[in-house]
Amino acid sequence: MKVAIIGGGIVGLATAHQLLIRYPRVEVLVLEKETGPARHQTGHNSGVLHCGLYYKPGSIKARLAVQGIQRMVDFCAQHSVPYELCGKIVVATEAEEIPRLHALLERGTANGLKGLELLGPTQIRDYEPHAAGLAAIRVPQEGIVDFTSVAQAMVSEICARGGEIKFSSEVTGLQDSGGWRIQTKSGDWGADFLINCGGLHCDRLSTMAGTHDPTQIVPFRGEYYKLKSDRQHLVQNLIYPVPDAKFPFLGVHFTRLIHGGIEAGPNAVLAFAREGYRHSDINLRDLIETMTYRGFWRFLLRYPSMCWGEFRRSFSKALFCRSLQRLVPDLQIGDLIQGGAGVRAQALSPSGELVQDFYFVRQPRALHVLNAPSPAATASLTIADEIITFAQDGIGE
Repeated sequence: MKVAIIGGGIVGLATAHQLLIRYPRVEVLVLEKETGPARHQTGHNSGVLHCGLYYKPGSIKARLAVQGIQRMVDFCAQHSVPYELCGKIVVATEAEEIPRLHALLERGTANGLKGLELLGPTQIRDYEPHAAGLAAIRVPQEGIVDFTSVAQAMVSEICARGGEIKFSSEVTGLQDSGGWRIQTKSGDWGADFLINCGGLHCDRLSTMAGTHDPTQIVPFRGEYYKLKSDRQHLVQNLIYPVPDAKFPFLGVHFTRLIHGGIEAGPNAVLAFAREGYRHSDINLRDLIETMTYRGFWRFLLRYPSMCWGEFRRSFSKALFCRSLQRLVPDLQIGDLIQGGAGVRAQALSPSGELVQDFYFVRQPRALHVLNAPSPAATASLTIADEIITFAQDGIGE
């Protein structure tokens, strides 16, 4: 039995890793188009270990996040990958946010999080001396890690267990005739079962394999600033705003990085390329696909003010700074220097709804992961178990 996994990001690698543990006699082949692992969503991740505060109780996200953070922490400890459970605070800066903050506390409690605290203004400053707010939730289980190092450790484990990883192997064709023939830029491969963890290109791979799922990946770029070294004392660990349930993104926040430094962001703007990490990155095929997808226009009509606000903030450092000052008033525009960016592979339905949960599509001899949003990196090992459970009828030894 041979299983081919398309995608060398953290979800694809975790799936290969768990497959080799659960089915040691199965041949596992990972195909990745880049020259190394974790070059896109995983490698541009801010490195937060999410423990399940935000997610609807009973959702796949909530279950996998709560289970996943402990699995990830154990993996990091076993493989000497640096991590820290530093905790975070979620801060309400306006009176209208306080009911949402209390609802968030109830949600986190329902999801099984331990040690949650409701803080007043004085207690906020005990944890974050430069933060300001009317109330906050302290989440002690939240943490930070380097997910690229996690991916590298998974590559080593996969190879040690007899798995095979082929880099520079972009998939160009998929044919199923009782078994898969996979055409790539490095040669052709065969497999009995296919798992698509293609991230930014997962919908195209799914279509190439013969599915007709109506969702489409729309790329959203998240842009970051960093704090200058002499102003990093303004943030101790992680400071987040209270998310607005009417909008699909968390809002800009502060993140301490595991190897040092403070990141501020991200916003969320349409990327003109699926791998578009800069304003100037434009891919005509990607852009035309987005602009001709009715779900994208319905999304814009659903959230016009949010989309316009995010677009303006992308081009205005002053607006970006103003959003951050709600959390840390002492921050000044001169404290910010340009940081990196990531692109989120967001599945969008034809009705204009963002697919919020993990989304899997089954096919004879194949399983497609068509949406793996945050907390996918944190929960990658438990997502891998979920994928294998969905696929186990076709994988049996």
